[in-house]
Amino acid sequence: MGLLGGVLGFSVGLPVGLAAAYFLYLRYFAARRLQDPVIRPLRDLDSETLQTTIPDIPLWVKSPDYERVDWMNKFIFDMWPFLDKAICNNIKRATRPIFDQYVGQYGIESIEFGELTLGALPPTFQGIKVYEMLGKVLVIEPVIRWASIANVILNAKVHSFEVSVQLEDLHIMLTPRVTLKPLVPSFPCFANLCVSLMEKPCIDFGFKMLGGDIMAIPGLYQYVQDQISKQISVLYHWPKVIQIPILDGASGATKKPVGILHVKVIRALNLLKMDLLGKSDPYVKMRLSGEKLPSKKTSVKMSNLNPEWNEHFRFIVKDPDTQVLELHMFDWEKVKMHDKLGMQVIPLRLLTPYESKLFTLDLVRSMNPNDPHNKKNRGQLIVELTFDPFREDNSRSSVALDGEANASIREGNGESSGGVLLVSVENAEDVEGKQHTNPYAEVLFRGERKKTKVIRKTRDPRWSEEFQFMVDEPPVEDKVHIEVKSKRRGLPIRNKESLGHVNINLVDVVNNGRINEKYHLINSRNGMIQVEIKWSTV
Repeated sequence: MGLLGGVLGFSVGLPVGLAAAYFLYLRYFAARRLQDPVIRPLRDLDSETLQTTIPDIPLWVKSPDYERVDWMNKFIFDMWPFLDKAICNNIKRATRPIFDQYVGQYGIESIEFGELTLGALPPTFQGIKVYEMLGKVLVIEPVIRWASIANVILNAKVHSFEVSVQLEDLHIMLTPRVTLKPLVPSFPCFANLCVSLMEKPCIDFGFKMLGGDIMAIPGLYQYVQDQISKQISVLYHWPKVIQIPILDGASGATKKPVGILHVKVIRALNLLKMDLLGKSDPYVKMRLSGEKLPSKKTSVKMSNLNPEWNEHFRFIVKDPDTQVLELHMFDWEKVKMHDKLGMQVIPLRLLTPYESKLFTLDLVRSMNPNDPHNKKNRGQLIVELTFDPFREDNSRSSVALDGEANASIREGNGESSGGVLLVSVENAEDVEGKQHTNPYAEVLFRGERKKTKVIRKTRDPRWSEEFQFMVDEPPVEDKVHIEVKSKRRGLPIRNKESLGHVNINLVDVVNNGRINEKYHLINSRNGMIQVEIKWSTV
């Protein structure tokens, strides 16, 4: 009986005690929390409280270089319901062609958004810093925080099974550098928008698949966040730049090729040993900043810490005052991801036209000056660079035809020279396939083949894509073959169809420097294609 009474007393007394404690908390403690906060100057806070508070203090308070922009935050907040819908509609339009490329492959039957909203909370600017620059350039550095309640649900049907993934509660903090250049007297008064990150971004989000929270897996959450921040830093951390053209070529403001950069990768010295049972298998990847073209790379030197290449590469330069050559050294791996040995950059403004310059570069882990890993000795890379600007129009080569219609070249200085051929495929009209009409253009020059994007379900596609071909001599006897094709998704049987083609002789291009014509497509009833071709010599 005593045991039973004790159990009953505990069962009744515990809830009563918890209820009493809860009411006492509401009566005497919770009310105090609802009182007005005590506001004190920062100088009156103790060191521990100050250290806790500093991350939440806006930059315009901590640094006099940053300006307060409450008016902009208020404007974005009022416009956000409309911006949310507009941005989401643009995302849907931009991702539709990407989704279509995967439909019909790997058993994927359909991919579509089930839900797409950025939430009710817009990004906020913690402050903006404006740099005073010489020339026609404007540089600003905003600090952006976004604690969104975004909800993105993507539904895919794979082998008749529905698969759903969800992205939610996206939190972002980043410090981009935005460069408006060049400033021009045509609205919106700048030709290009260049963006790069000055610090490693902080990104947090929730990710669900099939209704389960993937981020709840122990150890996965922190790993995913670190990898995403790392990859974004690798792609967009300064000096790497995302260049977004704003004005078209008609304004005369967009950057055009001005010369060719010759790069000779000579050798490397004292590289890091990355393989456990060997040395390293190094190779070099390189690219020019502000370009979307694929990187070029040297051959792989197996098991060598002091490799020698003596390999030559060429790049088309559009802005020698701001572009940099990015050089990345990697250790080749057969199975896993290639290890990074180091990197370095060379601003093209250090070069004198037509003069070769030798660079001995100390490799670093990243271009972040605060990266402690940069103190480690990673070896050296030796390269030689030469910048050859294109000639002016008055020294352009001329072409003469003899009695047998054979072309001969007369250069302004008596010598033939190489250069770059720019082929811009603008648009097509009245193209139609027998089975499907999803047109794209394919450009073939001297065995090198390049393609535009696919425009689905249209007879009048507009591509506006430019392709570059570097040649060692004027292509007076060459032709550019352009073929419009249609590609459909799904079964691989008869999934491609020719909609017409054209062969363009390049004699007039070399002679005049530029042609911009509309051509009738061969093997097409009424199809036409607009093409612009330019030739520049060095």
